Amino acid sequence: MNAPYSLGIDLGTSNSCLSLCRIDGGTAEGVPITQSLGPGVIAEKPLLPSVLYLPAAGEYADDALALPWGGEAGRVAGAFARERAALVPDRVVVSAKSWLCNPHVDRRAPILPWHSDMEDGKLSPFDASRLYLEHLRAAVAHHFAQRGEAVRPEDCQVVLTVPASFDEVARTLTHDAARAAGLGKVTLLEEPQAAFYAWIAHALDHPGERAWNEQVGAGDLVLVCDVGGGTTDFSLIAVAEATDGLSKALELHRIAVGEHILLGGDNMDLALAYLLKGKIEDAGAELDDWQFLGLVQGARAAKEKLLADQSLAELTIAVASRGAKLFAKTLTTTLTREDVTQILVEGYFPLTTPDQLPAARKSVGLQEYGLAYATEAAISKHLARFLRRALENVRSDPALAATLGAAVTDGEAEILKPTAVLFNGGVFEAEPFRRRIVELLQNWLGAGSTLKELQSAGLDVAVSRGAAYYGAVQASGRGIKIRAGTSRSFYLGLESPAPAVPGYVPPVKGICIVPQGTEEGTDLELAGREFGLVTGETVDFRFFSSSVRAGDRVGTVVNNAAKALDELAGLSLTLPAAAGAEAQVVPVTLHPSVTEVGTLELWMQHTQSAQRWKLEFNLRAED
Repeated sequence: MNAPYSLGIDLGTSNSCLSLCRIDGGTAEGVPITQSLGPGVIAEKPLLPSVLYLPAAGEYADDALALPWGGEAGRVAGAFARERAALVPDRVVVSAKSWLCNPHVDRRAPILPWHSDMEDGKLSPFDASRLYLEHLRAAVAHHFAQRGEAVRPEDCQVVLTVPASFDEVARTLTHDAARAAGLGKVTLLEEPQAAFYAWIAHALDHPGERAWNEQVGAGDLVLVCDVGGGTTDFSLIAVAEATDGLSKALELHRIAVGEHILLGGDNMDLALAYLLKGKIEDAGAELDDWQFLGLVQGARAAKEKLLADQSLAELTIAVASRGAKLFAKTLTTTLTREDVTQILVEGYFPLTTPDQLPAARKSVGLQEYGLAYATEAAISKHLARFLRRALENVRSDPALAATLGAAVTDGEAEILKPTAVLFNGGVFEAEPFRRRIVELLQNWLGAGSTLKELQSAGLDVAVSRGAAYYGAVQASGRGIKIRAGTSRSFYLGLESPAPAVPGYVPPVKGICIVPQGTEEGTDLELAGREFGLVTGETVDFRFFSSSVRAGDRVGTVVNNAAKALDELAGLSLTLPAAAGAEAQVVPVTLHPSVTEVGTLELWMQHTQSAQRWKLEFNLRAED
């Protein structure tokens, strides 16, 4: 890195954006993203819709959709691709980010567009992510060139954001996609943290407003509530007092991260589409699957306009059809403001109590394969579950509990109660959604407490701006940092020798190899412990995690891991035998590490030679 800039990249489910911040000080500013608006039409927009259109052969002239820097032929990202989604949905890739974290598919296989009749030309979730990042990299390079600066994006301090709830596979795939896109050394940052950094940076850049440490103080607990196009992400950041010499300052600790919840704007669009589908069918018409996909895109566009413009009472949506008689078969329906308010506010943000948690849906024996959407639509209930688990997590660690004090020691508390909320994500551009969440949390806090609403630095751009600010802090060593580290504790399955007992299989134990809160760039060791590693034959490795065991340390053993922990995808492989030996069990020591970019590795060192083996969490093994 030798450029004077930090580059923040928000690779979103629905929209992506870019920001730059000078490392020697300055305000993070958005980068306009050049993209195609149609044949022969190119423009700059603040956001790049995370949508790819795959034109049919001969549909357009070779250069009709070309960008200033070229790009891959036959693939168009951005605004034009999103418009085409309503007309040709089976040639449009959407929600690639959600697919990237789906453990039930091969994320490097060409499976998108999902349910498309395309015989060839499909893309993998990984390649779709790479293409978005290639477009963003090229847009930054084009921006520098227009300003007359000889700066390459990969020479900047590059920070790429991911959902806090992403598992290690999705994090690593995102990082690999960035490198494949030519972005060089990339650091990963959780999106809710980035939104919080943007709030801090905004306060620092506007001295006429209240400073960030005047808006919150020691003892405050900030809920970052992030609802985007495809996911709902919750994080809690505690504000604590720290003594630095003779002066007192505030420290920030990210103490809890929610589960990965596939619930957001995409679900809301589906809800509205089903309502409109019912209206069309009540009028005597029917929609096929292809038309319904187009109706979803039409509902999305109408919803955004109705929520943005209070003067609109309703909008007409047209649904095209395939075939020669296009206009004869076009269907129309109407979406009203009342529809949007009733279905979305009451359906996704109902006023519930802290003991109302997401209901589990009883599964049928055979299911249609696809994304693992949340079965509970009420974000309110998911929030209650998150705050309940956060309290359990904090109480498991005396040091963490001491940081929060009275918020934890109250034995009657059902949930960890935030004192402030910071909204993020395009969904919260709609003021009724923000107002309902504030009302909900205020009910949970009780009449004697007041919830602070922190003002976002820009609901759809805060993440990239916060990432750019964070990168500048990393590079310069000056500024405010959130103490975070890994959001979960990680464990390796451990089999213990036991006498054979008919009908009884000893439960697998879990040994903690990375405690929650481990900082990036940390090398760990299970001191004084040797383990037997099976080499030369196919074996299974089992991995586990927990977001509610902050008190565990390296080497902590959890009995019956399958019951007490969350199991991750396992790994079946054959490790090469030790040099000069056949298949055998060899003694090893374990050396986990959290890399500087935020991914996890596990090295297993042979105690009798220099040979070692590496596992990258449930991804692959190398000599």
